[in-house]
Amino acid sequence: MSYAVPDACTLPTAEQPVRLAEFDTLFSTAVRTVEHLTATHARMRLTGPADLAATVRDLTTRESQCCSFFRFTVTPVPDEVVLDIEVPSRYADVLASLADRARTATNGRAS
Repeated sequence: MSYAVPDACTLPTAEQPVRLAEFDTLFSTAVRTVEHLTATHARMRLTGPADLAATVRDLTTRESQCCSFFRFTVTPVPDEVVLDIEVPSRYADVLASLADRARTATNGRAS
């Protein structure tokens, strides 16, 4: 799975593969559906342990610190966590790449 890190990312280059691996782990273990609502808004539905929302919040907060163009909204609902990801239109390709990576990591579970 390839993912082009956007130029706007301030995470040190050496740390980027580690962060990407964190997302891959989340995607492969928790993501159940991936919806592209618009070119700039994707929604993922995740299931997992009781602390899943806290895990998602921690990861997305750290990601927002280096890629400030991402806007993540984590919403726990009964039996799942909904993750909304929004970006400005100039980063629509980054969002599409991240959503595709999530779909691929789910081994066909996500729609």
